[in-house]
Amino acid sequence: MEKPVVGFLGLGKMGLPMSLNLVRGGYEVHGYDVVPRSLEAFASEGGKACASVHDVVRAADVLCASLPGPAEVTQVFGEVVAQEGRSGQLVIDFSTVSPQVNHRVAEALARRGIDYLGAPVSGGVERAVDGTLTVMVGGGKAAFDRAKPMLDLIGQNVFHISEDVGAGSVVKLVNNYFIGYYTLAVAEALTLAGEMGMDLEQLFSILNVSYGQSRIYERNWKLFISKDFYEPGFTTRLLIKDLHLAKDMAAAKGLELPMTDVLIDMYEKAAERGYADLDMAAMYRYIQDVKNEQRA
Repeated sequence: MEKPVVGFLGLGKMGLPMSLNLVRGGYEVHGYDVVPRSLEAFASEGGKACASVHDVVRAADVLCASLPGPAEVTQVFGEVVAQEGRSGQLVIDFSTVSPQVNHRVAEALARRGIDYLGAPVSGGVERAVDGTLTVMVGGGKAAFDRAKPMLDLIGQNVFHISEDVGAGSVVKLVNNYFIGYYTLAVAEALTLAGEMGMDLEQLFSILNVSYGQSRIYERNWKLFISKDFYEPGFTTRLLIKDLHLAKDMAAAKGLELPMTDVLIDMYEKAAERGYADLDMAAMYRYIQDVKNEQRA
């Protein structure tokens, strides 16, 4: 069976490696990003760079997207694809948004005869590169089955959660809620350990085989804190966005989660101090700043 032509909107830190894994899997992939160097990198690896979102929509049988947030998803799908897409197309939306946004977009596309899957991913840039992401999919089973060969090139763990197009976003926001806790806990715990004179490399070796182990601890320590290097894989700004989405999701169910406000407040204070566009692991450096100021 002939492979469908794929479109990919959003060729950033996650979207670029995901799109290139589809290229390497034998798909013809048309892509667009507002950043010229991302388009250049995409084209240099065999992708077909397009001049606009409209060109990608016209070319694609299956349209994928990895966009920054709800505003971009609503604009691209609600204002462009819902107007210019054609019946029979499939949309696979890897963006992290609220389930409410998934539902609104799916309804708009359905009026055009376009199937929609909300399929956020987890695993960071390194897993996007090697094609081992976790993919959390909500949407119709037939659409999922159609998407599965492409999803298998992007993720090692692909879950069809339910027919609800927002189900994947529920799981992703809960996942990132955990990440918000873990990242701040790592920053504060390592600061405490350092104050007590612990060798932090030795501490990691011990806790990595103890109940204090977590993938976020491993990620933040190995890739960032131990190197004092915070070029972003996942920015503080994006984590703040996802924590607000989780808070809104809770509020829609009449839930108050007190720690949510504590986390958001801490991350927003760090963002105001210049940490917004550094990797979230830089919360460790922010906690060091706070400690030093308290002692000044």
